[in-house]
Amino acid sequence: MGTDKGNNKTPILSIVGKSNSGKTTLIEKLIPLLTDRGWRVATIKHNMHGFEIDHAGKDSWRHKKAGACVTVIASPRQVAVVEDTDRDYEISELRDRYIRNADIILVEGYKKNPYPKIEVYRPALRSERLSFAGEKLLAIVSDEAITAEVPCLNINDITAIVDLIEKHFPKKSNS
Repeated sequence: MGTDKGNNKTPILSIVGKSNSGKTTLIEKLIPLLTDRGWRVATIKHNMHGFEIDHAGKDSWRHKKAGACVTVIASPRQVAVVEDTDRDYEISELRDRYIRNADIILVEGYKKNPYPKIEVYRPALRSERLSFAGEKLLAIVSDEAITAEVPCLNINDITAIVDLIEKHFPKKSNS
């Protein structure tokens, strides 16, 4: 039920929360259960500070340093693409350019976006929530019971969280 409802685009679910709230840990726990239930899960992690996957001196690094605008690193088990960009891509652009053969995309790191989201919220961090019902917030997951306008699930109840995901994103048959 994201902004791409009604077409054949892979649905996107955004996992949002403040720094150190447990977003990555939650995604690490969601992926195996979704996979056990037959889902093919892709992820997108946004990093505002940039990153390096290639290292100085390696052949692919040398190709980029020499001026290649795209370098593909391939092995029998993995493929990586290092591509120059002139801007920060939207989530949908990343999906459309790079993600194939997935039933759902879990996104981490884009705090404000137009997609359905689950917020990881920890009152002990003493910070404000990021999302509210009018912003496609499906649920809050927390380590404490809180009152909210959407369901609040225990962050350790991965089964309940995956059940909620499956309710909002019915898996297409023939996947």
